[in-house]
Amino acid sequence: MNYFNRFAATATFSFYTCLLSFLFVACSKNDGTTTTLPVTPTPPPTPPATFAKGADVSWLTEMEANGIKFYNSAGTQQEGMALLQSLGINTIRLRVWVNPSNSYNASADVVAKAVRAKNLGLRVMIDFHYSDTWADPGNQTTPAAWASQDINGLKTSVANHTTAVLTALRDNGVTPEWVQIGNETNDGMLWPLGKASTNMANFAALVNAGYDAAKAVFANIKVVVHLSNGYDNSLYRWLFDGLKNNGGKYDVIGMSLYPTASTWATYNSQCLVNMNDMVARYGKEVMVVEVGMPWDGAADCKSFISDLITKMQTVSNGKGLGVMYWEPLAYNSWKGYTLGAFDNTGKPTIALAAFQ
Repeated sequence: MNYFNRFAATATFSFYTCLLSFLFVACSKNDGTTTTLPVTPTPPPTPPATFAKGADVSWLTEMEANGIKFYNSAGTQQEGMALLQSLGINTIRLRVWVNPSNSYNASADVVAKAVRAKNLGLRVMIDFHYSDTWADPGNQTTPAAWASQDINGLKTSVANHTTAVLTALRDNGVTPEWVQIGNETNDGMLWPLGKASTNMANFAALVNAGYDAAKAVFANIKVVVHLSNGYDNSLYRWLFDGLKNNGGKYDVIGMSLYPTASTWATYNSQCLVNMNDMVARYGKEVMVVEVGMPWDGAADCKSFISDLITKMQTVSNGKGLGVMYWEPLAYNSWKGYTLGAFDNTGKPTIALAAFQ
């Protein structure tokens, strides 16, 4: 090898040696010392969104005020949210009423519970009923203070109420991940003007008023439109076709599912078909935001929820977001409700093992 070739080879070798040394953080100086060079670490991959395993605990403060306590399986008393968290729950859902007859589920009560959830590191969903009391498929009563308003007045009231509650949450350091615009709105909300079967355009306008208000406070919040009977594909096609045809805006399709021990397997299979159809038809994410079964059939309930979670995780394009239990802390026939997930002594049943 002549001098030129040897020089070229040496230079090439030195270049790659230095390059490799750079990649391993150090290159040698001429004086034999070593200089450490800055290396920008490769950022870790972004983790996938966490599957939501949730619980609605809207009764919690009222139960506490009535002296009701909660216990782990060993009989040790624990705060309700923290106990649920220890059982695998990572998300808390809270309903909002406009002017309830007592303070529970009004803005201040919602904020107090949301702050507790946030301090535990739990995710939060806010569920606007746009009523002074329960809103569901058979009841969508306009708040008394809004009763005389026309559709434009109702749109303004929806926007102002949504803005006020979400702003209060933001001012207290809470950033909800999801917000429901209406609860189980199978036939719209704020009846009669927002009844979907009578005037779908009005319902869509009310949904949009809530959507725009929510996004103005939290730009990244996901807006949910929620119906009951998650197994009923024809209901979902009718309502969401109606929203689509009237310019309705939302991000997530929420569902309720309340089977019995003899129907849960069928309901779950039908719900999965419906969820995949919603993804294909509208391109939206889906979530089951309410489930429940009788507390004394806890083994069946565990099978139901475990199967539903498994099915949710197979939803097309990864668009199945999670499953939430409705008021699992309710026990001993609190308010006459018997679909909670605690036994009559205030201890969790095996049903909640499905979330672990």
